[in-house]
Amino acid sequence: MVGGDGQLPLPWLAEPLRAALATRRAHALLIQGPQGVGQFDLAITLAQAWLCESAQPHRPCGVCASCKLVQAHSHPDLLVLLPEALREPLGWSGSEESDAGGEEKSGKRKPSKDIRVDDIREAIAFAQTTSARGRAKMVVIHPAERMNGVAANALLKTLEEPPGDSRLLLGCTAPDALLPTIRSRCQALTLRLPDEAQAGAWLAQQGVQQPQVLLAASGGQPQDALEWAQEGIAPAHWTALPQQLARGDAGPLPGWPLPRVVDTLQKLCHDAMRVAVGAAPRYFPTSAMPPAPRLEALSAWSRDLGKIARQAEHPWNAGLLVESLTQRAQQALAKCA
Repeated sequence: MVGGDGQLPLPWLAEPLRAALATRRAHALLIQGPQGVGQFDLAITLAQAWLCESAQPHRPCGVCASCKLVQAHSHPDLLVLLPEALREPLGWSGSEESDAGGEEKSGKRKPSKDIRVDDIREAIAFAQTTSARGRAKMVVIHPAERMNGVAANALLKTLEEPPGDSRLLLGCTAPDALLPTIRSRCQALTLRLPDEAQAGAWLAQQGVQQPQVLLAASGGQPQDALEWAQEGIAPAHWTALPQQLARGDAGPLPGWPLPRVVDTLQKLCHDAMRVAVGAAPRYFPTSAMPPAPRLEALSAWSRDLGKIARQAEHPWNAGLLVESLTQRAQQALAKCA
């Protein structure tokens, strides 16, 4: 969202924001694109712009009463639906959670990663009420692909015939995971990976050292690169990892979440396969890669990692699994042609 200084949180969203405010008139907008480029930020900023009470065109002013309410997460005409597991990471926890959600969160159950039908019913009821400040009613749903089947079907009628002056903004990183009937009822706005120089400059402003290393590691997704840096993943750790694994050394992997470990190994396997066929690696520096193994060994390793990735959220014994994954990586990387 835009603060009192009038600045966008992510500079590469300036043009998509301008285009959306100038040309998008649909009651439902699907903001789609790769992870880590700001779908949620753009959805909130668009909602803020459409609720803004100033006469400033093509962006919210950041200083009117409505903008201040959005910044405080207390605008009466804005409802934000996020899975429980994303509310705190996205800085949108607290006020919109139901009592039941609070009770669940205080227990031992893991926060849900889904947007459930009760949340959607709440959004539908919210959209049907009169605007408190007379501008519009805004519902932001992110990530939309986290709606379960029942929740997605419950939203269809409202998407087709929205009540009054309500608008729905759906952020999405996997549009293929949405029901075709959801996609067909929304106007699409597609975000691309930002320019490498612009994304690197933004990361440097956030205090990230050697931002281009982590930007490449994240596949060009700057928000993910920043999250990695905040978790303590240093560029030196990343560039040292291929050679460490080739020696059977797990390096920093035991301290990482298992889904991150598996994702990293898949990226290393991908880059090793590229090197094996004479191409440049994508995620790791060329100088960091071990000698190219046989492609057959890498293909088998890739299949193994794919099976594990589908169960990465399983409550494994993390230490034993990382040890096993390290040994498997060493075997694959050591089989030189």
